[in-house]
Amino acid sequence: MSTGGSQPGIEQSKSALRGEPSYVWRFGQNRRLDMILSALPLDARTILVDGCGIGTYVKHLADLGYNTFGLDVDWERVAQGAGAGVEQLHVAAGEHLPYPDAAFDAVLSHEVVEHVADDRLAAREMVRMLRPGGRAIVFCPNRWYPFETHGHFWRGQYHFGNTPLINYLPNPIRDRLAPHVRAYTGRGLQSLYAGLPARVVVHTQIYPGYDNVTARRPALGRMLRAVTYAFERTPLSAFGLSHFLVLEKT
Repeated sequence: MSTGGSQPGIEQSKSALRGEPSYVWRFGQNRRLDMILSALPLDARTILVDGCGIGTYVKHLADLGYNTFGLDVDWERVAQGAGAGVEQLHVAAGEHLPYPDAAFDAVLSHEVVEHVADDRLAAREMVRMLRPGGRAIVFCPNRWYPFETHGHFWRGQYHFGNTPLINYLPNPIRDRLAPHVRAYTGRGLQSLYAGLPARVVVHTQIYPGYDNVTARRPALGRMLRAVTYAFERTPLSAFGLSHFLVLEKT
C-alpha cells in the first residue's frame, strides 16, 4: 500500500488531490452499478455514497428507488450536483461522517479512499455508518495495475494522465512521483478494516470499461473487454484496474 501523502511546496490541482468524478454515464459506470446492486443487502433501502462528487451514482441509485444520500468534501462539486437536481447531497469529510451510528444499509466508496487524508479513519467511519448486516462496497486503485491513472509529479509539475509502471516502484520512489494518491495491494486494502466489526464478502480486481478506446475504435474496445473480463475469472485478475471489496458488518 502506498502512503499517499502530500509533498510540501507542490501546487496540487483539484484533479490531482481528489481525482475526477463521473461526469458522464457510459458502459464502465453501468457495469460498476450492476456490481454495486449485486452486492447490496437484499433488504437495502438506505444508501450513503461516501465521496459522491457531483452525485452521479447518487442519482442512479435514487432513480432505482433507494433512499440515497451523497457526501463529498468538495462543496463546489456538491453544489454542481445539487444544481443539476440531485437531492440529499451534503458536504463533509469521509473521516468525520455527520450521521449517527448504524444509519445506513449500505455505504458506497467509489474510487475515493485513496484520496482521503486518513484512510484508516475513513474505513472506520464507513463501518460505523452500517447497521448490522449492512455492507460497505469499495472500489479503489490496485497497486498491481500497470498504469497510475491519476497522473504524476515531475520536478514540481503535475502531469495528468496514465503513467506506466509507477506503482511497481518501491514506496519511497513511487510516493515521490505520486504523492497525491494511494494505490493498494489486496492485503494493504484489507488491513484498513482489520480489527473492525466487518467480514469480507467479496474481494477481487476488475479491469476498465475502455469507454474512450471503444468510442474511437469500437472493435478494439470490444476485444479488450472480452479478453480482460475473461482475465477476471483467472489469477490475472490481480492486474486489474481497481479493487472491488464488499464487507458486511457483523
